[in-house]
Amino acid sequence: MPLVIIWLVLMVGAFYLLLWRPQQRRMAMVRALQSSLRQGDEVLTTSGIYARVVRLGDDDAELEVAPGTVIHVARGAIGQVLTDHDETFDAPGEASGAG
Repeated sequence: MPLVIIWLVLMVGAFYLLLWRPQQRRMAMVRALQSSLRQGDEVLTTSGIYARVVRLGDDDAELEVAPGTVIHVARGAIGQVLTDHDETFDAPGEASGAG
C-alpha cells in the first residue's frame, strides 16, 4: 500500500512540474505583456496581423494595419510586441571587435 501512495505522490509532482507550473509562467508573461502595452507600439496579433496600437481600452484595442485602416480587437488578441531591430543588433559591417 505505501508503494501506491509513493507512486501517486510522484505522479502528482510530475504533473505539477511538467504541466501546471509552465502554464502559470506563460499566463504571467502574457498578463505582463498586455499590461505593458502603450499607444504607438508595433504588435503582432495571435492571428498573425502586424499592426500599430492606436488606442487601448481596458479589454480592447484599436490597431492600425495600414495607413487609415484601423481594426478593433480584443486586448487578448495581441500576442507580442515587436522590437526595433536597429536598437538590438549592430548594422552589418559595424560588428564590435572588427579591426
